[in-house]
Amino acid sequence: MLDLLVKAAYFIIVYYVFFSFFEIDRWLNQLDNWSQAAVYMLFFLPIAFYSLVQEALLEGQTLGKKLVKIKVVKIDGYQAGFGDYLIRWLFRVIDISIGSGIIGLITMVVNSKTQRLGDISAGTAVITLKNKVTINSTILEEIGQEYQPRYPLVIKLSDNDARIIKETFQNAMKTADFVVLNKLTAKIEQVTGIKNDLGSTQEFIRTVLKDYNYYTQNM
Repeated sequence: MLDLLVKAAYFIIVYYVFFSFFEIDRWLNQLDNWSQAAVYMLFFLPIAFYSLVQEALLEGQTLGKKLVKIKVVKIDGYQAGFGDYLIRWLFRVIDISIGSGIIGLITMVVNSKTQRLGDISAGTAVITLKNKVTINSTILEEIGQEYQPRYPLVIKLSDNDARIIKETFQNAMKTADFVVLNKLTAKIEQVTGIKNDLGSTQEFIRTVLKDYNYYTQNM
């Protein structure tokens, strides 16, 4: 709704202020129908591409999403890319436009991750950022004073990375989703340069989280 208000504001400014004040509409009347349509499309392209451009530039958020603190991410918790945003945007025609959004609504209701068709196709989901808490209450792992860290390269991770890793790990462990655990391990290795020399993906991820807490608490 907030993004819709932004689009409506743009429409009002362009159509009623720009077109009327500068009398662009009078000039348009002198053109043929195809030329008029081309000019209108040019002026209102920002409305059509609003979500795609905003999510690509703001890393999964639009102005409305920023205000209500939600964000588009990959289903494994990592940052989505332009291709993912493009797929979501293309499916808006089915999800939102057809049947006044009833298709998208039904899909979200029956989907366990509240995904619309665009999200399912892109492998993305919309998460909330409202419960933003400190590192100690979000990603703290139990480590004793004698704990010896194994992977110093975990400092390449951010607090948000560690939070996502822990949440994804916990959810995957609840459902015994070893595919997600393998993907999560591969992503950690890719981002940090660490190699899983423990064999077990579960033990590896637990160690990464403990090491991250160790280094961030002692820096």
